[in-house]
Amino acid sequence: MAGIIDTTLFGIIHDYFKIYLPGQRRCSPHTIRSYQATIEAFLDFAKERRGVNLSAITFEMLDNNMLAGFLDGVEAKGCSISTRNQRLTCIRAFFNYAAQVDPTTVIRKTDIFKVPVKKLSKPVIVKHMNENAIAALLAQPNPLTKKGLRDRFILLLMYDSAVRLQELIDFRLCDIRLGKTPVIAIQHGKGGKFREVPLMKQTVDHFYNYKQVFHTDEDSYSDCPLFYTMRDGIKNSLDSSTVRKFIISYGAMVREHCRDVPEHVTPHMLRHSRAMHLYQHGMDLTLVSQWVGHSQLETTLIYAYADTEQKRKAIEMATPRNSPLRKKMNAKRYTVADDETLKKLYGLK
Repeated sequence: MAGIIDTTLFGIIHDYFKIYLPGQRRCSPHTIRSYQATIEAFLDFAKERRGVNLSAITFEMLDNNMLAGFLDGVEAKGCSISTRNQRLTCIRAFFNYAAQVDPTTVIRKTDIFKVPVKKLSKPVIVKHMNENAIAALLAQPNPLTKKGLRDRFILLLMYDSAVRLQELIDFRLCDIRLGKTPVIAIQHGKGGKFREVPLMKQTVDHFYNYKQVFHTDEDSYSDCPLFYTMRDGIKNSLDSSTVRKFIISYGAMVREHCRDVPEHVTPHMLRHSRAMHLYQHGMDLTLVSQWVGHSQLETTLIYAYADTEQKRKAIEMATPRNSPLRKKMNAKRYTVADDETLKKLYGLK
């Protein structure tokens, strides 16, 4: 590490990405790369702002003013406030780790945390599909063909378990645990957390059919990738781009006869749709949060807001223009983020 001025900074960076995130937090490679990209971009910004080489960057240079300038630059490039806040979260997490392993950096963490999370101008409306659209999409792959069998099972599993795309790619055969209550064990999600999600009978039935074709030689305890491609006789995890492409393709096909399907169907839309349907069928938000693996309950509130907004729009469309009720349409809307609702969600009421 010759030539580096602040060896403490770069030593902590090394341990954070090589030991802490993969070993102690058990973060997925996708998550680690996301954090790496953010820290790398922050260091590059500081390097250019200071006019120095990377080796000359010190903890002292990475202050709240530098961070605020970096985040403003993120927005200036056209990124959303959500993206800006995600970058801030990554940087805060790194400085929090630094303060834990080296008390001399606590003052740096305190300074960095002076930069606040930026509030969104309005709540995010999640893009999801209704249950008719989901059923139409799931019916598109032909299970009589090998590819169709695989694709239908992937779509069913993604919707049923509400997994992120990377979580799906990381699934191993042994992660599907059959028994009195079949579940899928999701161990490689955001933050390396572990959760189990129950599976519908339809999903389990399709799993048996899929296993008979794609995993004839493995038992239920195999750590072989659940979805794979063969390269040089070795089973490698299916590429995420493959899944993304066929979901887009099936979405375009089904839209020709089902107008409920949006123009651009994405893998994450299946996750949002499942969460929304669980909430609409009466599942408590705290359970929905556990189902989808949100680390904070506030994140799950987007489904409650989206459902409220849908109802408001439906009422508005059903109300004649000459109705006196029209005057009430633009009244201040109820928000699920108010104090009373939060108290109920957290068990204070």
